Order: sequence, then structure tokens, then C-alpha cells
Amino acid sequence: MTITSIQPVNNSSVYAGLGLTGSTPTAAAGSSSTSAATSAAATTVNEQEFLQLMTTQLQDQDPTNPVSSTDFFSQISAFSEVSGIDQLNTSFSTMASTLASSQSLQAASLIGQNVLVPGSTGQLTSSGLAGAVQVPASGNVSVNIYNSSGALVNTLNLGVQSAGTVPFVWNGVDSSGNAQSAGTYTINAQVGSGGSAQSATTDVAAQVLSVSPTSSGMMLNLQGLGQVPLTQVQQIL
Repeated sequence: MTITSIQPVNNSSVYAGLGLTGSTPTAAAGSSSTSAATSAAATTVNEQEFLQLMTTQLQDQDPTNPVSSTDFFSQISAFSEVSGIDQLNTSFSTMASTLASSQSLQAASLIGQNVLVPGSTGQLTSSGLAGAVQVPASGNVSVNIYNSSGALVNTLNLGVQSAGTVPFVWNGVDSSGNAQSAGTYTINAQVGSGGSAQSATTDVAAQVLSVSPTSSGMMLNLQGLGQVPLTQVQQIL
């Protein structure tokens, strides 16, 4: 009995049938970047083309030198890994869009409300100037109020406070009881007295006028303070 040998199909014809070249094309001298990009795109294999190529590879393999199962499953594993990463990137992109929309709604709900943000400059309004002192350790806390000229207007003695956030409200009068005009004032807090006194971080309250989405995140436009990142909001008053 005569056994007719089976000739393997030329791989180049398989690639051609899939719209592939099977090898990296050589760019002609003087070719443009567009031509190079087109040639690169011609060698890109999507999932459907990959499965078709794998099936053709099995059908047309040389019986005398078949593809090993190890190589076959390695190819599947490699493509599955790349496909999984692509799906993961898509999922992350969708999640990022959802979070951005949620943050926009959260920021919009703050319009018209007062928020507490880090700062040493506050706006005196008809309801006073509110803020807070971040007390590092227990001690006597005082807040100095300065006008736009740098002159000391009043000192608020908050008494002995434990470590933590200590709120305060300045009613807008100086040390003599005279009402001060609305505007911008600077605050400076100290814990302790005499040579042992140390500066403390302060927060100021301001009204949210509007919100602005930016490439670096959601920004709040605060009365008298300008733009402040949403992430800096310490408290909603």
C-alpha cells in the first residue's frame, strides 16, 4: 500500500488569508510614518483572527513534525493574558468615569453651603469669621486676628484645649468692641504661652459658590478664597 505524503500548507498563504503578512514588513526607503503605521497595523491580530489562525495551524500542521501541546497552550496563554489586560483596562476606564460622575454630583451638592478648609486667611461676613485650630497638644489656645494692613485687630482666647480640632468664631469686633468692616482677615493660632508657645495649623470656613471640574480633579470656588480642591474639605458646616 502506497502512503501519499501530506504537504503542509505554506504559512504565508494562511497569513495572507487573514490579512497578515506573517513577518514584520520592511519599510521602503523614504516611506512616510503613515505607511509604517499601516504596515504595523497589518500585523495586528484580534481575538477572532487569533482563533482562526490557531485552527488553521492545527489543520495544516506537518504530520511528521506536529505542533507540540506545550507550544500550543503557551500561545493560547500568551494571547489570553494580553486579552485579559485589555479588558481590565476597559473596566478601569469605566470605573474612573463612574467615580468622576459621582464626585461631580457630590461637589454640586455643596453649592451654597459652608465648608472648612485649611488656610490662614478668612472672609469676615455679617455672620462673622469662622474657623478652627488644629491643636497638636493640650494647652492654652489663642487666635490672633489681623486686618489687611497687618495690624492686630483682636485676640481670641479659647482657653485650655485638648489635642484635636477646636472651632472658633470671631464676631467681627476689635479688642475695643468696635465693629470691623467686611473683608479679608488673617488668622494666627498659638498653643501655650510665653517662650513655650508654638504655632498651630488653622482652618477657615467659606461658602461654596460653584464647582469646576478640572484635569487635576474637582475644584470648589469659595467666597473670598478662590479655588480649593474638593479633597481639602475638612468639614461641611
